[in-house]
Amino acid sequence: MWRHIASNALTLFIVLLFLIGGAIVWGSGQYSAPGPLSQAICLRVESGSNMRIVSNTLDEQGAVSSPTIFRIGADYSEKASQLKAGSFLVEAGASMEQIIDQITRGGQSTCGTEVVYRVGVTRTTIQVRELDPSTNRYAEIARFNPAEEETPAAYTEVKEEADTRYRALIAEGVTSWQVVDALNGLDLLGEDYADLPAEGSLAPDSYEFSPGDPVASIIDRMTESQTRILADAWANRADDLPLNSPEEALILASIVEKETGVAEERRQVASVFTNRLNRGMRLQTDPTVIYGITEGQGVLGRGLRQSELRRETPWNTYVIPALPPTPIANPGRASIEAALNPDTTEFIFFVADGTGGHAFATNLDDHNSNVARWREIEAERAAN
Repeated sequence: MWRHIASNALTLFIVLLFLIGGAIVWGSGQYSAPGPLSQAICLRVESGSNMRIVSNTLDEQGAVSSPTIFRIGADYSEKASQLKAGSFLVEAGASMEQIIDQITRGGQSTCGTEVVYRVGVTRTTIQVRELDPSTNRYAEIARFNPAEEETPAAYTEVKEEADTRYRALIAEGVTSWQVVDALNGLDLLGEDYADLPAEGSLAPDSYEFSPGDPVASIIDRMTESQTRILADAWANRADDLPLNSPEEALILASIVEKETGVAEERRQVASVFTNRLNRGMRLQTDPTVIYGITEGQGVLGRGLRQSELRRETPWNTYVIPALPPTPIANPGRASIEAALNPDTTEFIFFVADGTGGHAFATNLDDHNSNVARWREIEAERAAN
């Protein structure tokens, strides 16, 4: 009898082992399998939260098939105690394993509210926006010019939220003085930047930062980025350019940057200046005259006078015979690449055509005709 009981107990034990093993295999499969989420969501993890709260939130939003398996997986992977506060973009079909990796890895939030400080050529604006995870697009909540408008409540409110992200978006064509002046004026950045970086040495781009970061942390990243961009473009430059160094390429790129805002024109504009340099012609470009007046500190805010076109400054390319001694702004990657790989053309003139672009010409007669058409457009606009 005892032998029979022992045999039954052993059989039951083996069955239980198989059941437990099967449950583990099933649970493991559920943990790593694609999840039930049909469209992306933004998961907000509050400071002081725990895996039970997070698993229940995910269950309510339809992101996990089992909050229990989610918690067991977190415990088994020894990540239950590594939960990070923030807002996390959980993609459609994300597995529980992927979600746990996201919310325990740390780093910047990947969704939620973002404040963008847009440093432009003529003004700095502040934008508050929020990512819509279903479309992966940002919806604007507020935008204002801090120098001219009152601070909206939406901006004040999001600054008090721990998971708000911040970035400085530096436009192409701003001067180094404008960058430093704008960043020093941001209320969320820490220690001001006391120096003035060399003109052209800062790469226009988007730079994330955290409240309290010193301005130097952004300036240093901009400088490192521009150094890499220029080195890469110089290594891949076209043959027989009238440029003797990367520094001269940066100067030409800054002029291209200030002469056109039309992406498709950059290489054509660069070809005009390349052709002029090859022929020993003066560049005769208005932005260099403006820089000679302002030296990059602010915007001229009016048209150029004839006396200013004739006034000699180190940057006035109506007077000096070649490139100015320094860049006149911070050019972006596209303008640097255009300066070092211009189109092959015979153009030596260009003028605005009224569409935002330019009319190009290979000779003075055609250029004068283009100028006359532009004057007519200006007169028509002034009359309306």
